[in-house]
This record gives sequence, structure tokens and C-alpha cells, in this order.
Amino acid sequence: MASKAKKTNTNDDVLEVTEEEVEVPVLTEEEIAELTIEDLPGVGPATSEKLREAGYEDLLSIAVMTPADLADSAELGEAVANKIINSAKKMANIGGFLSGGALLERRREVMKLQSQVESLDALLGGGFETQALVEVYGAFGSGKTQIVHQLAVNCTLPLEEGGFDGDIFYIDTEDTFRPERIMQMARGLDLDPDEVLKRIHVARAYNSAHQMLLVDEIKRMSRGMNVKMIIVDSLTGHFRAEFVGRGMLANRQQKLNRHLKDLKQIADVNNALVLVTNQVHSKPDAMWGDPTKPVGGHILAHASTFRLYLRKAKGGRRIVRLVDSPNLPEGECVMEVTEDGLRD
Repeated sequence: MASKAKKTNTNDDVLEVTEEEVEVPVLTEEEIAELTIEDLPGVGPATSEKLREAGYEDLLSIAVMTPADLADSAELGEAVANKIINSAKKMANIGGFLSGGALLERRREVMKLQSQVESLDALLGGGFETQALVEVYGAFGSGKTQIVHQLAVNCTLPLEEGGFDGDIFYIDTEDTFRPERIMQMARGLDLDPDEVLKRIHVARAYNSAHQMLLVDEIKRMSRGMNVKMIIVDSLTGHFRAEFVGRGMLANRQQKLNRHLKDLKQIADVNNALVLVTNQVHSKPDAMWGDPTKPVGGHILAHASTFRLYLRKAKGGRRIVRLVDSPNLPEGECVMEVTEDGLRD
């Protein structure tokens, strides 16, 4: 039976389509890939414009949302958002399973960014992966900001030289981004410093709410750009300062979880690398072992694809330990911070 629809009494152009009335045709995977949000039943130009402005460019990004979140971000009624999500779920075939071989084939799209430190790249199985969230934590002066500056420069390198030839978005929460350091590192790689700086887009975040809004701004600005890296330095600084005490812990962790989810979504959509730095705290009751622990708790631990722990060593060297990875063993390497950047 053909789909039935009638106009709502609002000014929007979304049609009132009940779940039972929508008849979604069975499509092949190739046909699904060619669908756009305009193909959703009842979504007209005005609604599709709202969805795109909110950062929803494909059916899958809509299908995985909750009605409340979609309604809030796209300024739609919750009932309308629910109907759009239900249609997207059916048309995107979100419930399908893939074989391990098919997933392996998809993994071939993953790119690896080289750090110019051979031992660090070897520790990470060839470099920093796209479609991953990499957390770098350590005490002050351990080299966290040096790593993100170096990788930002490396990201502009051509593919054949271990780079991504892409643009970088840098959320600076601690006022530690220094264009002068970028220029030093660019010269160390025989790159034009001015051209490198043009590809790094920096925004200062003044509180946790602003930090989360900047991720939405990245979604908006990244259309038509070859975005290959998103940096947040540091991820937890504002959250740690604003949500104090056990009474605010649950609220802090919920907001942090949402922030991490949004960052990972950008990584998946753009085949990009998300690199975040994290602060640490000391456990005074630790009787043995290293008392230094990363801030963020289990929420951040589960969200991170790779976790790197930095420690100072003598002579300007830094010890990098791979703490967690889905497919690589734990290990350590040593790198040196020089005027030209990070080196073995």
C-alpha cells in the first residue's frame, strides 16, 4: 500500500507519517549508500536544511540519535524527530551484521599518521590511526602539548611522507597553542611554516559548555574540507574545574561522555584522528606502583581507543607507554624533545 501522509498544523514541511504507514522498499547496499536525508519520507527542503545545519549529513547519523537529542539539535518537535529517526533506521538498514572479512575490508580505509619518532610509530603499529580517539596523559611538562603540536604539523604532510595532507581543528582549553612552536617544527621538516599554519584552525575554549559547542562548530565548518585531525588540549581541564565534589561527579561524567561521543562521531564521518590530552591526579593512598592516574575515570578509559602515558626522563627525553589498545600489546619507547620537534 502506498504511504499515506497529511500536513501538520505547523509551518514546517515535515509530514505526519506514522510508523505503520511508512512502507520502506528493500534496498541493496549500493542503493543505501546513495540515499540522502532528502529521501526520508516527509522530509522536505526546510527540514533537511535544519538537519544539515545541525551536522546530520547522512541517514546513519540520524538513525543512531535519540528523539530528544535530534529535536534539540535540529530544532524540531520531538514527535517529528521520532518519525524521522524511525524512517532513517529502516532505510539505513542499521540493524545489519557484517562478516569479519567485510569489516577487515573496511579497516583498509584506516590511515596512519607517522610521528617522526620511529620507536613511537612502531609502538602504535605504524602510527596514529584515523577513526580512533587517542588519549595522551601525563604530568605537567611531560610533553603532551609537544606531541599534539608535532602531529598537527605532520598531518599537513603528503600521504607518501606519512601525513594525511589534511586540515586540523585545534580546541585549546589551556592557552598552550603556540604558532611559534608550529613554525619551528615545520622548518624542521622543510615545510613552509605559513602554509602549515593556514591548515590549523584554532579556537580557545573558555569553559566546558563552550568546549562542547566548538565541536558542533567543527561539524558545521568541516563540510567541504579535508578534515583529518581534531585536537583537544586538554580534554578535562574545564570539566575538572567546574564540577567539583562527589555531588557533581555524575553530571560531569555524563557531559564528558556526550562530548567524547560527539568527537568520535566526527572521527568516523571524516575518517579522521581525534587526539586529546588529559590531566592527571595523584593517589596518596597508593602503597606501591605509580600513584599518577588520569582524570576522567572509566568514562574516558572506555571511550579512548589508544591511551598513551608520558613521563619525564633525563636530558630532555620522554618515556611513552602504551597503556591500552584494542589490538596491540603494552610497551614503552623513548623520544626526545628538540628545537626541530620530536625525534628518537
